[in-house]
Amino acid sequence: MLDLIKQSADFIKSELPETPKMAITLGSGLGEFKKRLADIKAIPYENIIGFKRTSVAGHTGELIFGKIGSTPVICLSGRYHAYEGHDQDQIVFPARVMKFLGVKYLLLTNAAGGINTDYNPGDLVVIKDHINMTGKNPLVGENLEELGPRFPDMSNAYNKDFREIINSAASECEIKIKSGVYVGVLGPTYETPAEIRMFKTIGADLVGMSTVPEAIAAHHCGLIVGGISCVTNMAAGIKDEVLAHDDVKEQAKKVTETFSTLVEKIVSKI
Repeated sequence: MLDLIKQSADFIKSELPETPKMAITLGSGLGEFKKRLADIKAIPYENIIGFKRTSVAGHTGELIFGKIGSTPVICLSGRYHAYEGHDQDQIVFPARVMKFLGVKYLLLTNAAGGINTDYNPGDLVVIKDHINMTGKNPLVGENLEELGPRFPDMSNAYNKDFREIINSAASECEIKIKSGVYVGVLGPTYETPAEIRMFKTIGADLVGMSTVPEAIAAHHCGLIVGGISCVTNMAAGIKDEVLAHDDVKEQAKKVTETFSTLVEKIVSKI
């Protein structure tokens, strides 16, 4: 696996004009941010060693290099999910490749259901911590010492300094941003109202089917990790409504300009 990660990183390096400092994983409906980039070079995932096609609507499956001002960045437009049948190594493969590409910062973004009743659809939320309810962990199995330690400390998985940068960027852009704990679930079913009540009881503010494996693996290998959720709907049982993925994508698109402005400012402050 380590050899494949390095091969993938070497291939991407050969295709890019310079080393990006930051990578951004774009969640469902948030891919429009890539239009903010200059000097774009896009590589379909299926053309990259070790990457596979994405299958979920709203995840285009491209690695996009570009610049915000003079800062080179990579956008991972689309991600892999366990509910698609991918194993944990595949889900976190792009994050690990970023490490060997020379990236220092990884910003994970997602569309999430709001559990905290102080949230509303359209809100942006800085992830301050997560609860792993997937029943899986990408570090199970032989530990790759070249990536990180056998038992990594997760106290600062969503880096405090990075969170302060995100909050500062939001303030400068006059964007209201909240903070919360994200609970990761396996999917692909949306959660039941009883599950949402349980998650609220244990301290979760947001729920989604991604991000947690990537955050674990990226933190394990020394990347500075940050996370932003776009609240696209209130979770099951909070409101009397039927949940649908098309609605999630549609709500994400409504805040894409605000989201893109925020991420652009974050990049400028890194």
